[in-house]
Amino acid sequence: MKNFWVITQCPLFAGIEESDLKALLACISSRRQTYKKGGCIFRVGERVANIGIVLSGRVLIQKVDFWGNRTILSEIAAPDMFAEAFSCAGESKLSFTVMATEATEVMFLDYGRIVTSCTSVCGFHTRLIQNMLRIVARKNIELVEKIEHISKRTTREKLLSYLSEQARLKGRNTFDIPFDRQELADYLAVERSAMSAELSKMRGEGLVDYRKNRFELFAR
Repeated sequence: MKNFWVITQCPLFAGIEESDLKALLACISSRRQTYKKGGCIFRVGERVANIGIVLSGRVLIQKVDFWGNRTILSEIAAPDMFAEAFSCAGESKLSFTVMATEATEVMFLDYGRIVTSCTSVCGFHTRLIQNMLRIVARKNIELVEKIEHISKRTTREKLLSYLSEQARLKGRNTFDIPFDRQELADYLAVERSAMSAELSKMRGEGLVDYRKNRFELFAR
């Protein structure tokens, strides 16, 4: 099975033996689909019953207002998943768009089959349900962290909050971020020019250094 090793790394399947995984994927009606760069995976207003797992490529979850202003909610790369909250909610319509930013392959899974034990009550299906609950909880924590970043008053405070959190997550002061400059500005809800100017000031003050999406933080 193509990209099977990626599937085994997905948190949804943690603790499930590879020998059981193929049977499990059939049980929960998995299917695959590929998208070109710029391809729309889900649109605003859709009702979804499937969650997506990125097998290759990269997707952005974003909102665009009436005037075309974009806000990036999150970035998803292999082997992470998306749309689990709206799939769980059932009747809720998507309030965002999911778009491929490069050639991308996605595996879709029927959410209803994930959270409903099969007739044989297989042990690995029980583990699947437990994993899903952990993932939803983790995504809620990530949302709280993003709110903390964008609730800061100034562009500098937003940058410092985000970069500090990335350093903590990576466990070192040198790290890569998943965004280019425009995407980072959209994620933090700031103007790109103002953000670039602030980054230059921070570099001049010896707080940070950077090249493209690689950053290094220095103690004050």
